[in-house]
Amino acid sequence: MSGQVGDLSPSQERALAQFRENVQDILAVLPSTDDYFLLRWLRARSFDLKKSEAMLRKHMKFRKQQDLDNILAWQPSEVVRLYEPSGFCGHDREGSPVWYHIIRGLDLKGLLLSVSKQELLRFNFWSLELLLRDCEQQSQKLGKKVEKISTVFDFEGLSLRHLWKPGVELVQEFFSALEANYPEILKNLIIVKAPKLFPVAFNLIKPYITEETRRKVLILGGNWKQELLKFISPDQLPVEFGGTMTDPDGNPKCLTKINYGGDVPQHYFLRNHVRVQYDHQATVGRGSSLQVDNEILFPGCVLRWQFASDGGDIGFRVFLKTKMGERQRAAEMTEVLASQRYNAHMVPEDGSLTCTEAGVYVLRFDNTYSLIHPKHISYTVEVLLPDQTSLEKIENSRQASRLPHPPLWPLGPQ
Repeated sequence: MSGQVGDLSPSQERALAQFRENVQDILAVLPSTDDYFLLRWLRARSFDLKKSEAMLRKHMKFRKQQDLDNILAWQPSEVVRLYEPSGFCGHDREGSPVWYHIIRGLDLKGLLLSVSKQELLRFNFWSLELLLRDCEQQSQKLGKKVEKISTVFDFEGLSLRHLWKPGVELVQEFFSALEANYPEILKNLIIVKAPKLFPVAFNLIKPYITEETRRKVLILGGNWKQELLKFISPDQLPVEFGGTMTDPDGNPKCLTKINYGGDVPQHYFLRNHVRVQYDHQATVGRGSSLQVDNEILFPGCVLRWQFASDGGDIGFRVFLKTKMGERQRAAEMTEVLASQRYNAHMVPEDGSLTCTEAGVYVLRFDNTYSLIHPKHISYTVEVLLPDQTSLEKIENSRQASRLPHPPLWPLGPQ
């Protein structure tokens, strides 16, 4: 099959020829030297030759660091193979491989307590290289260039536990690496069963993906199974997702291709790989407490905290401070998270709360029960905002799913 690319303007053709000349010294060690491959880097930097070259040369260092030329011979550890909820299953209507992610089965905390962050990142790079190899095989099979990947994200079961900060940071790091080292390979990111919490989760990832990638995010509504068939033919789509494909034994989930994950058993936990960097330190004196105020401007935000203590356990609860009435001298406090004593001197604590109304939320670290020992605490508190665009798209897709012919909603500037 020819490596030539059509539909380029004269200026783009000149840029491609010049780009090939500029990177002549590394052509021999590139994973591919055809025009399609080189155009990925040019398009990622809007045909700016200097920026495209810098991006590709930086990628070559990344390839060497991650040993990507030999990564397909690598095997993930058992816990990653069993509990990383993703998989490559079938092809879309244009012949591109489809990569599934099952959020409800994602236990990032369990995985990060079992293996290093580097192994989890490497697993995703390994998966991407497998998908790109399939693209090459599809190109030969179909007699046309297949260079992009379709993805389906099943967000059913997304909860506050998925917003655990070290886990979110891992996802952010992966998307940064994806944008920097695998440009222009994503055809679309199809979101199904997006819950109310999705806009908050997306807002955490949005700064790490390009505007072009954001435009490829499609949120499907209540009739998502019918809509998926516009992208993937029934025989290439698992029954679980509205198609007719099954495993050889008839399983509708296609478990031989898609891993649905689950909670990681504790016997896999080796050591705490997670190193939390806290923003604040304070001492809670004996018989006293410490309050931390956080103003929430509108409903739907998520208040997230992490803390560790030194010198013993520490009590913790959350209040909502209500507005003062004309006759009230002080604001009233309504408890929204009941008081508990946490062994944060042994295991760092993390938690979060969806704020159903605006107001000042008060985090109280309580040491009133200890009349002898002060407690030294380290903590981080964040307010996670929902992405308003995705919030609107979810609502629109829900309304559109009740229409005879609902449209799809890309997540990006219109």
